Amino acid sequence: MAAIQRILICDDDEAVRSSLGFLLSRNGYNTNFAKQPESILRHISLENFDLVLLDMNYSASTTGEEGLSLLREIKLSKPMLPIILITAWGSVELAVKGIKMGASDFIVKPWNNNQLLKIIETSISLSEKVSPGKKFKSTRNENEFGSIIGNDTKLFDILDVIKRVAPTNAPVLITGESGTGKELIASAIHEYSDRKNRQFVKVNLGGIPAGLFESEMFGYKKGAFTDAKRDHEGRFERANTGTIFLDEIGDLASSSQVKLLRVLQDQTFERLGSSESISVDVRVISATNHDLYSMVSRGSFREDLLYRINLIHIEVPPLRERKNDIPLLAGFFIGQAAKAYSIPQRRLSPLAEEWLCNQFWPGNVRELRNMIERTVLLTREEQILPEDFILVKKSGSIRNGTSSASAATLDEMERNMIQKALEECGNNIARTSQKLGIGRATLYRKIEKHGIHLDRNE
Repeated sequence: MAAIQRILICDDDEAVRSSLGFLLSRNGYNTNFAKQPESILRHISLENFDLVLLDMNYSASTTGEEGLSLLREIKLSKPMLPIILITAWGSVELAVKGIKMGASDFIVKPWNNNQLLKIIETSISLSEKVSPGKKFKSTRNENEFGSIIGNDTKLFDILDVIKRVAPTNAPVLITGESGTGKELIASAIHEYSDRKNRQFVKVNLGGIPAGLFESEMFGYKKGAFTDAKRDHEGRFERANTGTIFLDEIGDLASSSQVKLLRVLQDQTFERLGSSESISVDVRVISATNHDLYSMVSRGSFREDLLYRINLIHIEVPPLRERKNDIPLLAGFFIGQAAKAYSIPQRRLSPLAEEWLCNQFWPGNVRELRNMIERTVLLTREEQILPEDFILVKKSGSIRNGTSSASAATLDEMERNMIQKALEECGNNIARTSQKLGIGRATLYRKIEKHGIHLDRNE
């Protein structure tokens, strides 16, 4: 039987302490109370708690500095203890400052009881999952994360994070360049959560004009505007009890950021044209290819919104930092394309694999997939060679000839690969042709073409 979790409620307002105490006790928590900084620190030093609810002010002052000072002292003595700050809406900037100092989250008075309970549960769960000494293996089981292809250690680290945070309600921010697979990561978090049988609602925020944000996200009542012929359910309502994926959140207009923050704060909103509040239970996952911290410093993204969506941060590496995964991904995409277009299965030559691994891939996995599909469709031979990719990359279709620059690049690369293979095989033509995946006659022609000198014959 699990031990009852202990929470220390710190507030100088008796009404707040009573209200929180009643709510938490009714939901199975063991509550303790402290109303002054001295007693708070004494409780922390003498007893063990699973979480602290910490108000920001304890005197006539409303600067919040007392709360920040307490947070700093508690974190020095018990760095792993989760602390949730209690603040007023006008002091959210202080709460954000507290998050930077190590607080787990913050709630705003007056709080939403369901949202508060969810934040508490999430904060305690996360603290247990990242406790010192707890190890997670950098491997994957055969049937895990079937849609995520790769064996790179950076990818394993991401999969470990997914395993840890998916069962919680923690908001997750996924960042990375375009085409790195951020949506796949979001889908995996949903699939490994307790919400997997509920809705996974995807929203491209970059594609919603600011003027339509409220109606799209929160819905509208019949008659709210000229074309509102019937009641319309918004995205948050559709995602109730499930997960909402806010893609391209860095493209959200400033006016819409304020409206989104209000909803994320207590998961309550009104449909356009209605004064009736709707409460939802939604897991929020966001993604962007922008540097939100830089945007905050420029004033184009709200800092309080950033910390509301960013309890857990997952950075997806670009494909060029996962070079060993490129042949795996390419092979997977070849199989998919062959099946989708009902064409014979193709295979990559070793030279083609090496060529793929040497590319920069600014469009990442999305660009690789596009390149593979086009090449598979346009190549007639069973074996794909580097020149097949280069021709497709240059024009999008097979054409006779290439530009001198493209040809020179291909010739240089091909010559270097052949020389390297010959050296590794001791100039043995049979072994070299096998290593390169080409016939001996073809190899002889290429050796003659590039003027490669053989120190000895086969």
